[in-house]
Amino acid sequence: MTETQNAPVAADFDWSLVGKKQDAYSASDRQRLEDLYEKTLKTVVNLEVIEGTVVAVNAREVVVNIGYKSDGVIPRNEFKYNPDLKAGDKIPVFVEQQEDGSGQLILSHKRARATASWDKVCKALETDEIIKGYVKCRTKGGLIVDVFGIEAFLPGSQIDVKPIRDYDIYVGKTMEFKVVKINNEFKNVVVSHKALIEAELETQKRDIISKLEKGQVLEGTVKNITSYGVFIDLGGVDGLIHITDLSWGRISHPEEIVKLDEKINVVILDFDDDKKRIALGLKQLSSHPWDGLSADLKVGDKVKGKVVVLADYGAFIEVQPGVEGLIHVSEMSWSQHLRTAQDFLKVGQEVEAVVLTLDREERKMSLGVKQLTPDPWSFITTKYPKGSRHTGTVRNFTNFGVFVELEEGVDGLVHISDLSWSKKIKHPSEFTKVGDKMDVSVLEIDAENRRLSLGHKQLEENPWDVFETIFTEDSVHTGTVLSVNDKGAVIGLPYGVEGFNPSKHLIKADKKQAQVEEVLEFKVIEFNKDSKRIVVSHARTHEEEKRAHEKAEKAVKAEEKEETKKAVKKVKDTQERTTLGDISALSDLKDKMDAKK
Repeated sequence: MTETQNAPVAADFDWSLVGKKQDAYSASDRQRLEDLYEKTLKTVVNLEVIEGTVVAVNAREVVVNIGYKSDGVIPRNEFKYNPDLKAGDKIPVFVEQQEDGSGQLILSHKRARATASWDKVCKALETDEIIKGYVKCRTKGGLIVDVFGIEAFLPGSQIDVKPIRDYDIYVGKTMEFKVVKINNEFKNVVVSHKALIEAELETQKRDIISKLEKGQVLEGTVKNITSYGVFIDLGGVDGLIHITDLSWGRISHPEEIVKLDEKINVVILDFDDDKKRIALGLKQLSSHPWDGLSADLKVGDKVKGKVVVLADYGAFIEVQPGVEGLIHVSEMSWSQHLRTAQDFLKVGQEVEAVVLTLDREERKMSLGVKQLTPDPWSFITTKYPKGSRHTGTVRNFTNFGVFVELEEGVDGLVHISDLSWSKKIKHPSEFTKVGDKMDVSVLEIDAENRRLSLGHKQLEENPWDVFETIFTEDSVHTGTVLSVNDKGAVIGLPYGVEGFNPSKHLIKADKKQAQVEEVLEFKVIEFNKDSKRIVVSHARTHEEEKRAHEKAEKAVKAEEKEETKKAVKKVKDTQERTTLGDISALSDLKDKMDAKK
């Protein structure tokens, strides 16, 4: 090592001057320059919020000076909430990076606002402060609002005091809000514009409510329409017009009378003690249609109208707007059948009717349609005389007969016993069905009570007059077992006649009981023309034959016994000496007896 290398270094040697070509500063000059530097330039730290000054503003960018060696550039869309931004405004900025790859200072106004936004939002909620926000876009159920750089939710119900049908008209607007709810855990903020309006309207509302009186006429705006009525905004106070108070005439839906946002005059009908529920009326502002009803209209006059309501019991006819009359179902036809109004009329149909009753004080009117045609019962005896034959339509059944309609309003009853001469009918449905045509004969007429007695079997001669000569007692006929029960069996006899065979008379010769569909011989043991009853017996056919055979055998045996007695007596009476002639006579007698056997 050389001496030079080993020489000690002076303690006050300034290493910063090594290699420098420029003149060196003295210590005092250096301190002065550093102080001047500190005063003109700020020390910038990454990820820190500081205040900056807007230097320039254009459509795309905002240039901000933060006292650093270079200015920062922030996208213009971060200032949508503040369209009035201009050069010289002080704004908070967030230093994202002192220098990027190109040496540019990177700032963010949005992040600076977001860093301090929660404190501002919480303070606004606590102090009920009114804040500004920019409506960014529409979302489900409301709108998204930029408040202090935070995305807050504006529910649709909180946009205005009246229902909003088009949210899109608010997108892109800057509006005033109140913070109504904060969820720090999920960083959610809910704001309301309606709260501002309600506060303004509250004073008006109290003033309006204090002056409300029944019968008072006010102007209001149609706020909402439902199926049962219309809600009217009276200037911060809502009232309801029930559908029945919209028009004197009948309407299906309130939309037939009013439209949304329409301004109309209404009258106050009633309200509760707190005046929170207000009943309004619209039709009450016009005179009642009954007041305009012609004074010349009287009972018996004919009127025309339209069917507006149908019920089972009748139809309401509007003879002029707001004036209705009822046609009861019993006044729609001369028929006595129980039917509903729907069988005669339909809604919207134009009809002509006769005024039956008219009460102007009660505003009630009853009408009739059948009165437009003559009452068919007024000439019943001439059109349907006793004994006449007609064709009618089966309209109804009962257990005891069939109702047959000869014409509209003229019905008659065919008793079940008058349906058939030969068949035993338990219920009319076995013989006919509703809607069928039936030929009948008029048996009796009761014009006063509007009753006709009809018969069907009377169209033919009584076959029982003939049956009486065929099915005589003890006569035997071939029949078929149709059905069997505990009491006996129904037997199908010739000519379509049915007979009854009691159980004890149903036993066959082989001691077994006859079964359904067996064809056997039956003897008539009873015939009753008046009750149309024939009682037969199968057992009698083989039991009497057997008894006859046994009786014949007994007769033969008795005769043989009698002849034997006579022969023995003759032998005893002629006890003489036997001769060849006597032997011959006895031999002849024996031959005769053998022949008889």
